[in-house]
Amino acid sequence: MTKKIGIIGGGQLGLMIAEEAHRQGAVVYALDPAPDAPAFAEADHHIVARYDDLEALERLGDATDVLTYEFENVPGDILRHLEGKYDIRQGIAPLFDSQDRLREKNNAARHGLPVPQYIPLPACSADEDCAEVPVEMTDAERLEELRAAVSTIGMPCVLKTRRLGYDGHGQAVIRTEKDIEQASALLHVPCILEAFVPFDYECSLILVRDGHDTIHFPIGRNIHKDGILDLCIVPAPGIYEGTAPDGSIADENLTPPGREIISACTAFMDSCGYRGILAIELFIKGNTFVFNEMAPRPHNSGHYTIEGCTTSQYAELCHFLLDKPLVTPRLKAPTVMKNILGQDLDEAWKIVKEAQGSITNIAKRDNAWSGAAGEGIYAHIYGKTESRPKRKMAHLTYIPMTAEEFDSRWYGRFYPNNRNI
Repeated sequence: MTKKIGIIGGGQLGLMIAEEAHRQGAVVYALDPAPDAPAFAEADHHIVARYDDLEALERLGDATDVLTYEFENVPGDILRHLEGKYDIRQGIAPLFDSQDRLREKNNAARHGLPVPQYIPLPACSADEDCAEVPVEMTDAERLEELRAAVSTIGMPCVLKTRRLGYDGHGQAVIRTEKDIEQASALLHVPCILEAFVPFDYECSLILVRDGHDTIHFPIGRNIHKDGILDLCIVPAPGIYEGTAPDGSIADENLTPPGREIISACTAFMDSCGYRGILAIELFIKGNTFVFNEMAPRPHNSGHYTIEGCTTSQYAELCHFLLDKPLVTPRLKAPTVMKNILGQDLDEAWKIVKEAQGSITNIAKRDNAWSGAAGEGIYAHIYGKTESRPKRKMAHLTYIPMTAEEFDSRWYGRFYPNNRNI
């Protein structure tokens, strides 16, 4: 019997989940408030509705066998109404925990992951406290409380809104006294002040757990530009050494720090009782690591797995949703993934057209395309109808490709006056 997967969210992650679900023989429904959501081009059926529209979410649940989410800001309180009625295979706990930076940090520390020093603002002592900013607090009182917290943690530090921050939004770095007053504008909503973590680089680890087995993908180094992921370079430096005889990279190539990261994050997922897919971002300094944040969905840094690994994050999520055995991935060869934002999109199309000549196999929308864009280059253009700077529009995957090769051969196509690696 053909299974039906319902996806809450219709962005590019939903698009790639739907593509993989179809490869595995499933029918796909998607819900999103935007009538031109990218996933709708691939889904068999779709519902245009807000994420807090309970009636619409129930229609999605009634029409499908299993539900998943590709957008972490789906209201957790709404999903509580659905959890017992429909098969939300991952449950809502990882989503709920990831939606509040204070709860997320408390949870990570409680389950064994090292975290930076942090202070909630307004001050409170537990996850459930200070859910709202007290209305009786004046701006001067908020500023004074922030000054005291900065004095405790020290500079530099980072003030972040507890909810709805992404891609550099909702946060302010505090390096000087002058920065404190500017950052205090965020304090009209609950915030968290974190110590600034000195690090060599940020990395991501993506895991999938079905209750019996836990698999993980190779660890990649993330490079950000203006707070948004720009490049993912796999394998991350210092995490692996050497390759297998066929040139691939797997757990037998892990260094001791790499093995410690895998072990700690696997134990964290198990201790929390999480199932399904989870991306964990870490700061790496020498042989040590510190938890940054997590996302219970496919992750931007894991796009490289589609062509770079023997199985992808989307394939393993669908295996989990469709009750199929998980497959342990290997990295086929060193890989670089370039995130394509609105300002990069024209250059990405040029790369595709240089390889393809005239493009005849356009997807269901004339601004969506995926396929080979030259030898060892793969393009995924999401088909969003409006391109604007800093909006995620596509990604390119290069394999085999080292960071040094990408820097010398390709980076100048996107940033001609800058070297980023």
